[in-house]
Amino acid sequence: MNESGGTNSTFRLKNDDDPHLHQEWLLTNGLGGYASGTVSGQLTRRYHGLLIAALPNPLGRYLMLTALSERCHQPGLDPVFLGASELWGHESTNALMPFEFASELGLPHWKYQIGSSVLEKRLLMLNGQNTVLVSYRLLPGSSPEPLTLDLAVGINFRSHDGHVNTPLAEHFEIKACSHGLDICAQSDGPVLRLAGAPNLPPLTERRESLTLQYGTERRRGYPYEGFVFTPGYFQLQLKPGEESTLIASSESWEVIGALSVFEARSLSLHRRRALLQRVPRPLREGPSAELVIAADQFIIKPRGRTHDEIRASVSGDDIRTVIAGYHWFTDWGRDTMISLEGLTLTTGRAFEARWILHTFADYVKDGLIPNMFPEGTNEGLYHTADATLWFFQALSRYWQATGDDVTLRQIFPLLENIVQKHIDGTRFGIHVDKTDGLLVQGAPGYQLTWMDAKVDGWVVTPRRGKAVEINALWYNALCWLASWKDLIEEKGAGGHIAERAEGVREAFNRRFWNEDRGYLFDVVDGENGDDPACRPNQVFAISLSHEVLDRRHWASVMQTVERKLLTPVGLRSLAPDDPNYKPCYDGDLRARDAAYHQGSVWGWLIGHYIDAWLKLHPGQNAEAHKLLSGYVNHLNEACVSSISEIFDAEPPHTPRGCIAQAWSVAEVLRSWANTCAQPEIK
Repeated sequence: MNESGGTNSTFRLKNDDDPHLHQEWLLTNGLGGYASGTVSGQLTRRYHGLLIAALPNPLGRYLMLTALSERCHQPGLDPVFLGASELWGHESTNALMPFEFASELGLPHWKYQIGSSVLEKRLLMLNGQNTVLVSYRLLPGSSPEPLTLDLAVGINFRSHDGHVNTPLAEHFEIKACSHGLDICAQSDGPVLRLAGAPNLPPLTERRESLTLQYGTERRRGYPYEGFVFTPGYFQLQLKPGEESTLIASSESWEVIGALSVFEARSLSLHRRRALLQRVPRPLREGPSAELVIAADQFIIKPRGRTHDEIRASVSGDDIRTVIAGYHWFTDWGRDTMISLEGLTLTTGRAFEARWILHTFADYVKDGLIPNMFPEGTNEGLYHTADATLWFFQALSRYWQATGDDVTLRQIFPLLENIVQKHIDGTRFGIHVDKTDGLLVQGAPGYQLTWMDAKVDGWVVTPRRGKAVEINALWYNALCWLASWKDLIEEKGAGGHIAERAEGVREAFNRRFWNEDRGYLFDVVDGENGDDPACRPNQVFAISLSHEVLDRRHWASVMQTVERKLLTPVGLRSLAPDDPNYKPCYDGDLRARDAAYHQGSVWGWLIGHYIDAWLKLHPGQNAEAHKLLSGYVNHLNEACVSSISEIFDAEPPHTPRGCIAQAWSVAEVLRSWANTCAQPEIK
């Protein structure tokens, strides 16, 4: 075993105003693994790295290759360092920013001007593998002088969710083999394999433990001084037109060697082009094409759930789920069901929608689908009152799109059981009030609706009682169950369910309509009575397939939502005139969670706002399409070619939260597809 120790140095932060620090890129591998960083190259988050591998449970997603820092030199020129180049420590005083950053079908590449030469850097992560390719090419027409490129390697084996100050392993074992290098921190732990194409140069050892500062972690109130070990650097020689690639992987050497770099790149580009060929022609160019590629990042085959894989395989299916957001979310039931239409049906991937529905159907317990699967585990957590009701909406959209009666019949008995469990009462106080048929939810210490912020035992928006969107979803589920029962059994078989639904509708309109304010209560019969807070949840009473709200109230609700909640990038979670309103989502965890659903704008809500708006203004697709214009500039603002989780409530609506969120991408893409029959936004 070789010691990882060496000299220690600290790399200080660059100017926080540098726009390249706020633009980030993301690559994923269809397993939950990813690579991500800033355009500048500086590490600012604990989640930044070139290889975050999706490993079998209990390891989960695991940071392995933190960074490559490049030092370039040519005869007659002083050495320059690409981007931040933290791994060179105090040597990197001559940092060079890219003159061009772009993506080809979602694959990032950079161009750097070095004297009269242009160096291009490209990244590729292989689908279905924990393998990343970092390629460097000296473009034709550059100076005839060769370019020497030194690549310092930075590693740190830890959970991707671990704080940056997680101690480094005491030892890293580095073994040379015929294929390249094997690097591990313990004999039975994961192995990082490094290879090169055309070959891997010898490692020039420079064993050093570096202390880096992560700016975003500092702003978010977390430990921000973290550790990276560099075993040394590789030296490459490039002539004009030549390319050299470093391959990093946690896969076996057999898997790594199965494809050449050319084959891997060609097949990856072919796969991405095929994603665009599946969608209608209007979606194949411009912002919608970026969103189609972005949607692919969230659909994964989770590694390590052996029981699920076997069950799916025997039944002739495959296991699929949805990562709710990068970097820190796993798969969440609510997010998956809300995202399903936009991620799969809009993109021509209905077969994967079926797999996702079956995956979650297999996890139903006590009438509930899981709220989430914690990192590195096989067991779900079930503290949600709405995810299971969104399951009905997702299934209905799938069935309408495909006419797949086989899947509907397979799942139907489960749907009946779910409804009965809700009527009888299930976990977390979820039950039907026998006096009015409305659905009640709430248990001390739990956050059961989508407004689910909780920190240090404090549930910020408990919303216990009868929440408006929960009951809109409950009515919608009952209507679908009644119609499906008529279809599967015999006409009229669902009559008693339809009668229950009608009772819910009558009670909903009687109890939730706030005549004094002209919109809907957010919660009735709550811990403190009826809550008149103006929130976006009331939109679902109009937007869902079966509208529970009387049509005579639609215009008043939508006018209120437009006046108080609508922004260019979604709906505020609380009206500005509410005393609990928070205009900015920033600071430490407690400060952020206090604002999470108390004003912050949520991008995904625009989908249901547009659905409801079009019901009031049928046929006005071009006008509805304009409501999406704010997202166009955003595609180049935070995570390039994706949509953030949330935004500040006030202009300039700074993006916050996850840099790439499944339901944000899904709902904007779905709405784009539904409204783009007219000329697209310029």
